[in-house]
Amino acid sequence: MADMLVKLYNIPDSHDTEKKLAEEGIRIKKALAPDRSKIIQFSKTCAKEDYSDEVTATFSNNPITCYIATKGKKVIGFACYEATARDFFGPMAVLETERKKGIGRALLLKSLESMRELGYAYAIIGWPAKSAVDFYIKCVDAVMIEENSSGIYKRMIEIDE
Repeated sequence: MADMLVKLYNIPDSHDTEKKLAEEGIRIKKALAPDRSKIIQFSKTCAKEDYSDEVTATFSNNPITCYIATKGKKVIGFACYEATARDFFGPMAVLETERKKGIGRALLLKSLESMRELGYAYAIIGWPAKSAVDFYIKCVDAVMIEENSSGIYKRMIEIDE
């Protein structure tokens, strides 16, 4: 799967999405160090893939480059940026029972807004799942970057291109 590219100067504002979620008791916020172990544990179990290595990496950045969604003081989703590489968005996951509510959209937009604040004009969505491609196109007009390799991920042990 190829990466995707997002023009950060064209992304929609996250405010309305966050406001709607807040009315349902869902909050989007920047992760804090005291919650690190809870967020890492969540990232191991909330999706088909274990994202704990990348989530752990975001806690080494200053500021932390991870947003979380909470409901009733429980983590229900997360999104990372600058985890695998600079200017890369991902991974992101939302509990299956909480999907289709705008949580992923809010996490994506907050992360991309933060990347724009860092001075980036474009962001790379690293190797999105096939099932997520339409989501990224719909939310932020992301486009595929045609690539015949696994991009930055080709250095991973199990890929090793």
